[in-house]
Amino acid sequence: MMQDIKLENILFLDIETVPAADSFDGLNERMQKLWDSRSAYLRKDGEDAAEVWGRAGLFAEFGRIVCISAGIFSNTSEPRRFRIKSFYGDDEVKIIREFASLIGNFKKGRELRLCAHNGKEFDFPYLSRRFIILGEKLPAVLNIAGKKPWELNFLDTMELWKFGEYRNFTSLALLAEILGISNPKDDLDGSQVAEVFYGDNDYERIARYCEKDVLAVAQVLLRLMGEKLIPEENVEVRGSTG
Repeated sequence: MMQDIKLENILFLDIETVPAADSFDGLNERMQKLWDSRSAYLRKDGEDAAEVWGRAGLFAEFGRIVCISAGIFSNTSEPRRFRIKSFYGDDEVKIIREFASLIGNFKKGRELRLCAHNGKEFDFPYLSRRFIILGEKLPAVLNIAGKKPWELNFLDTMELWKFGEYRNFTSLALLAEILGISNPKDDLDGSQVAEVFYGDNDYERIARYCEKDVLAVAQVLLRLMGEKLIPEENVEVRGSTG
């Protein structure tokens, strides 16, 4: 499979998500009851739904996207060059519309693939659900209705690293570390994104964090392909919009 991967056809991505409201009290009564039911398996003895609301961002039904970063190789021969663009802020509809526009501008005649770490379990389904929840048209690459697993244009670096092992879960930070890639988790971790978003309103910091993950995913894929890493000076962050 690896020999069939064409770098020029891949859009690398990462998303950052937060709970849909800054606190459990910000939900209407119906949504509070639904979260109480949904979060039951998350709670330890004695905890209530409000105490685990901070984890609601993991679920597309109770969360929202605050940043999408995407990267693409602008030059796939040596020396390779890599461009990253981010869409972020407090207007989720604007974020996903701009991301959809980016996908729509992908060169015709090339078969677009999306690549993320744990993308098949998180990024791709989360994105798809948020498009539908917000009433936006689902981009074709995310519309998997009726497709067989081998017909999906998804690449997942965590799945590739499993080498067929069903139970294995390896974080992007760990994989980057053992493969000699600059650690993307040097500023935030996922548990802090909501605080930075709702407490500090520092959307740019979230975007920078997300962009590092995108670059790390691309570097991991190169290592899995037996290729050289992209030098930092060949990485360009372009036109981030908030």
